[in-house]
Amino acid sequence: MSFYNTIKQYDWAATEAAIYAKTEDDVANALAKNSIDLDDFQALISPAAEPFLEQMAAKSHLLTQKRFGKTIQLYIPLYVSNACTNGCVYCGFNHSNNIERKVLTMDELDEESKRLKGMGFEHLLLVSGEDQRVCGVDYFKQAIEQCKQDFAQISIEVQPLDTEEYKILKEAGLHAVYVYQETYREANYKKYHPKGKKSNYRYRLDTPERIGKAGIHKIGLGILLGLEDWRTDSFFTAMHLQYLEKHFWQTKYSLSFPRLRPFTGGFEPNSIIDHKQLLQLMCAYRLFNEHVEISLSTRESAFYRDHVMKLGVTTMSAGSKTNPGGYSHPDEALEQFAVNDERPPQMVTEAVKSQGYEVVWKDWEGYM
Repeated sequence: MSFYNTIKQYDWAATEAAIYAKTEDDVANALAKNSIDLDDFQALISPAAEPFLEQMAAKSHLLTQKRFGKTIQLYIPLYVSNACTNGCVYCGFNHSNNIERKVLTMDELDEESKRLKGMGFEHLLLVSGEDQRVCGVDYFKQAIEQCKQDFAQISIEVQPLDTEEYKILKEAGLHAVYVYQETYREANYKKYHPKGKKSNYRYRLDTPERIGKAGIHKIGLGILLGLEDWRTDSFFTAMHLQYLEKHFWQTKYSLSFPRLRPFTGGFEPNSIIDHKQLLQLMCAYRLFNEHVEISLSTRESAFYRDHVMKLGVTTMSAGSKTNPGGYSHPDEALEQFAVNDERPPQMVTEAVKSQGYEVVWKDWEGYM
């Protein structure tokens, strides 16, 4: 069993052409349905759907409120390491970049987590560069066991691991794993990931299935918007989500929408997705799957996040620092990418409440 066997049946160029060939009639037909399929999803992410954005947003708002109520979950990322053996051309943690590398000690991790707990957070996302030698499963196990004393939910966004390693972390208290394929276009994948373990397309693609086999509560999916045509990559993300829900139906799923942002080393996006198109994409996903969580990070501006949070978003980060030790010592280390919404958590909380929504500090179990 592997999603790789499914995606290999699709030609990238043909799929891209099919999306761009969709008509306004195709979009109208998709919007008239209570349940849409992958072909309808193609229509909703196509250029033909752009004039229908208001209708899509209204329907997305209703579906989201039906499933999640008037709530927004807040979480905060804690970067534990910027050490990395990969050569990703778009990332500030690139192994070739001449920067000071740091891995938080358990004492430093405790200092950071205590600060975040004091802000009210219950959902902590541990993030690291990908260097198995200095930041592997033993480190993550110890970090999870330490942090779960203060937080209700611990998630990770780290290098892909083997199934047995995920099982170890689940036993330690791991709640969710976020792993992004970056792009599903295998022919160009190596161009963006020329060296390091991340250059193995197949191993990364199979990661969500290893997470599912380990019985982790939630899996987060996504692409890096800007590497390849965002519509085509998003179609394959939707296909991946559908595949995983069929095979691991007890697992919850989340989608994230990172757009390329400035970082040390610089990289110019190959595909631009503007604000309206990003909203179109989020609404299309909501109409495709009313149960999936949709997350919008501090890469996006405060103005944008405040205006779209009611239209399909369920989860947002707040007060993010993207460098190890950044909460205790914000000026001492390199950021992986530039944060756009720099408001402190209390201001984000007030922004959510001003929309008539309730802030949820951990998962929705018990709320629904």
